[in-house]
Formats: sequence, structure tokens, C-alpha cells
Amino acid sequence: MKHFLNILFLLLSFSLSAQDVPMADEMRANGKIYVVVAVLVTILLGMIIYLISIDRKLKKLEKEQKTKS
Repeated sequence: MKHFLNILFLLLSFSLSAQDVPMADEMRANGKIYVVVAVLVTILLGMIIYLISIDRKLKKLEKEQKTKS
């Protein structure tokens, strides 16, 4: 959880220091920026869930290996 908050604050600091980009302004005006943000958040959450599931499976395998030896 601590790492997640660090990453979140890091991303927020980047967004606050972003300069005006004409393409971003146009997308914001058309409302398409929310689609881009939603897709990025979905991809990020998918990656986080995938990594957590791999970690759980790895811990289970390590535990099984430890009990066998």
C-alpha cells in the first residue's frame, strides 16, 4: 500500500507540473481526454492485479517447495 501511494503522489506531481500542450487542450475540449485517462487507468490496474496474482502464485509455489524439502 505504501508503494502504491508513493506512485500515486509521483504521478500527481508530474500532472501538476505539466505544461500546456495544444493536443491535450483540444482533447480536453472535446471530452476525449477522459477516455484516454480511463484507458490508462484500466491498463495500470490490470497490470497491478496481474502482478499481485503472480506474486501470490509464486509464494504458494515457494511454500510447497519448502514443505517438500
